[in-house]
Amino acid sequence: MRRVFDRTLRPAWVRLRDLGGRLAFERRYDIETSEEVGLEELGIAARDRKYYKPTGWLTLRRILPRREVSSEDVFIDYGSGMGRVVFQAAASYPFRRVIGLELSERLNEIARANVERNRERLRCRDVEIVTADALAYELPPDVTVAFFANPFTGDLFGAVIDRLLEGLDRHPRRLRLIYHNPVEHERLMATGRVRPVRRLRGWRPGADWSRSNSTRMYEVLPG
Repeated sequence: MRRVFDRTLRPAWVRLRDLGGRLAFERRYDIETSEEVGLEELGIAARDRKYYKPTGWLTLRRILPRREVSSEDVFIDYGSGMGRVVFQAAASYPFRRVIGLELSERLNEIARANVERNRERLRCRDVEIVTADALAYELPPDVTVAFFANPFTGDLFGAVIDRLLEGLDRHPRRLRLIYHNPVEHERLMATGRVRPVRRLRGWRPGADWSRSNSTRMYEVLPG
């Protein structure tokens, strides 16, 4: 049954989901975020880095209710790709500032174009798309919500989290971390610096596939 599902039902479900997203969001806002892109094609392939795959359109809204965001909050998406989550954060929430952090300038050019075509529709107009390596990037001292859609794994993920925690220790504040497809959940918990506060299972057929598309929210604790 599993083989039948993977070969027939799963591809059909993915095509239907993508079509629904394009009709409901891509065409409505004249943006481009759906294409999956390999790191080799972008020229940035490396161990522990993941290819670009857009996050579901409702993921951010489901895990972070708008009532829990104020005009003092600042949002960052690590590995922001074509800017789908950046666009959602800026369009739907009262963030003071929204940042997309992405290593690929090619993807960032698409993200900037998506934002500019919808500038007048955005609730948050202060949107910055940054081309930088997460390992060399210093977390701005006002960021209060950090989003990860499994952009990297293994030692690279650990190093980025360590750098994030170091930045938080220099500028203490409340920080919520949202982790979609949290394959490094145990490594994150092992830091002793996070407390899980919310978990959502993915809207996917089958328990295993649903778990792989779950989302968790954590509160980062003081050092």
